[in-house]
Amino acid sequence: MEAKNLKIAFIGAGRVAFSLGRYFAENGLNLLGYYSRNIKNAEEAARFTNSESFCSIKEIVEAGDVIFITTSDGAIKEVADEIFALGDKYDKEHEGISIKNKIFCHCSGAMSGAVFTNLEEAGAFGYSIHPMFAFNDKQTSFKELSKAYFTIEGNKEKIDVIKGMFDILGNNYQLIDAKNKTLYHAAAVMASNLVIALYSMAADTLKKCGFAEEDAIKALMPLFINNALNLEKISPQKALTGPVDRADYKTVEKHLAELDGDYKEVYIKLSNRLVEIAKDKRLEDGSLTNEASENYQKIIALLNIEPTAQ
Repeated sequence: MEAKNLKIAFIGAGRVAFSLGRYFAENGLNLLGYYSRNIKNAEEAARFTNSESFCSIKEIVEAGDVIFITTSDGAIKEVADEIFALGDKYDKEHEGISIKNKIFCHCSGAMSGAVFTNLEEAGAFGYSIHPMFAFNDKQTSFKELSKAYFTIEGNKEKIDVIKGMFDILGNNYQLIDAKNKTLYHAAAVMASNLVIALYSMAADTLKKCGFAEEDAIKALMPLFINNALNLEKISPQKALTGPVDRADYKTVEKHLAELDGDYKEVYIKLSNRLVEIAKDKRLEDGSLTNEASENYQKIIALLNIEPTAQ
């Protein structure tokens, strides 16, 4: 069956399900509908996506070709086990359902498709399909999903079917191996969640300068947003600005004298990485002079001094 004709169903009706369902429906895929233990959530998602709501897992699995389990990570295995128990392996009185050739997907960044091993034993196919995207709002996030990069991991037999879905959608995607799933997820956390922590630390540092918390957050935002936009357009090397980029060891020295504790340690760790990025940038554009090289060595020497324990 062609990807565009596959009936796509969702078990779970939260932000990810709302957003993906609407995005799929508006971009050439066949959205069937939703099931949720809270029927009102399924009905709301169905209205939002002009699809159907279902009253049981059995009904939606029977009707769907591709079933996305978009519950919390901790509940994915529980739902898979429930579906397995409905399968024809347990069909003592011909009341079970067949899951043979059905495709089951989850959207967890941390888990692999191996969570569906029991379903694969019954003839189904399991996949992890993870959008590298922050779903902040179930009503509006779908509008930006065309920009999202997806990773696909799972059973090789139906991988072309999954790829076909994303070929229709037009999103970039990358096939990854299950053994790399945790490392992949750590990378996503660095670019998303850990940036929030760094922003919070920057705001705290401004508060020490007399800023009110709300003003500190607002003051940093244009700097943060413009940097993110530059990263979208150009490489990290070309987007880099600031004292390390300029090989300005005197300013780095002053910063280190003012910072302490975790703030100093984070500054040191990240600045060491920035030195590597800045040197690569200068090597690429031919501006790594002897003076710049000497100044980078001075910065490295400053950064390699252990921060004073507080």
